Amino acid sequence: MRTFQRLPQHIGIIPDGNRRWAQSKGLQKQDGYSHGVRPGFELYRQCVELGVKEITFYGFTQDNTKRPPVQTQAFQKACVDAVQELSRYDANLLVIGNTDSPLFPPELIPYTKRVKVGRGLINVNFLVNYGWEWDLNHSLENRSSEKQRLSQRIASCDISRIDLIIRWGDRRRLSGFLPVQSIYADFYVLDKMWPDFSPEDLYQALDWYQNQDVTLGG
Repeated sequence: MRTFQRLPQHIGIIPDGNRRWAQSKGLQKQDGYSHGVRPGFELYRQCVELGVKEITFYGFTQDNTKRPPVQTQAFQKACVDAVQELSRYDANLLVIGNTDSPLFPPELIPYTKRVKVGRGLINVNFLVNYGWEWDLNHSLENRSSEKQRLSQRIASCDISRIDLIIRWGDRRRLSGFLPVQSIYADFYVLDKMWPDFSPEDLYQALDWYQNQDVTLGG
């Protein structure tokens, strides 16, 4: 296992490129999502070994649900499979997303409050049927807590500030990923597609992170 002098406490994961990966393999677009589950467990184990305190996976957004139903069903199932499998590991699980929508998988309702499983070695968050406007609008609806800071009133308030975001799939955009927590995050992009994940991907991002000037605006 590699060691690093500076380790981000919270890493955001944007696992992009599943559909493009599937097409490159002669598969249907929706087939890529099931192949994106395994890499998440590999990355989870790496982060536990390294001592990372928190990771957040971008499951699917409210905008993603505009895709054809067969694709929507495929990424919903992939999210359910990932969370249910991880519930057998050592983590503190939390799923954040609009549960009022029928597109939120009912199987994940028990995890919309953080659940400790096993030894609870790391906080693992999944964004499922998530939308940045939905997240921020929660602060407007929660008027009983107007004296609290914005970060304490949003729907994702139980997710901490992100130090490093890693995006697979070569796209240089945040795609609405936790706008409040990402405000000072460093952003690293990998050209390879998420289903092609290897442990070296994370090490490469962490090597780059060593040389970033983290000032938080100061």
